[in-house]
Amino acid sequence: MSSGQYTPGTGGQPDPNGQEPAEYVPAVPDHGPAVPGQQDSHTDLPPSYEPGSTEARPADDQLAETRPAKSHPAEARPAEEPKVTRAGVVWAAVVASLVLLILLIIFILQNQDRVLVQYFGLRGELPLGMALFIASVTGGVLVAAAGGVRILQLRASAHRARAKNRR
Repeated sequence: MSSGQYTPGTGGQPDPNGQEPAEYVPAVPDHGPAVPGQQDSHTDLPPSYEPGSTEARPADDQLAETRPAKSHPAEARPAEEPKVTRAGVVWAAVVASLVLLILLIIFILQNQDRVLVQYFGLRGELPLGMALFIASVTGGVLVAAAGGVRILQLRASAHRARAKNRR
């Protein structure tokens, strides 16, 4: 170390022998974490080092002595979660669909009372469960049609944007 440089822990004066001090002395006393109960995020630094202080940061070889020994990388990683596959997604969708189908069949079987249904001059009698099922399917078809039109609009817009960027 050249004379005139700041040496931490010696009151700002360089060591006359030109060696680093054996002990790391803080320029600012260690007050612990700012929030009670919170662990200090600078665990790899000696307890006397305060981030943002004018004190020099310790050399890497000094830090190596204060850091805990690292375990094998395979032990440090948690077990990998299984990947989601298309077959798994299809299986889950089939199971969910079967559960909904069973619930729908139960609904239709429990609502067998015949009701009079009128629609734009058409009249007819059919079981209440079947009438509600037809109404819900018709609503689903209308929603699917509106969604399909919107998807086509977005695809056309994206195609135009890509074509514009190519030019």
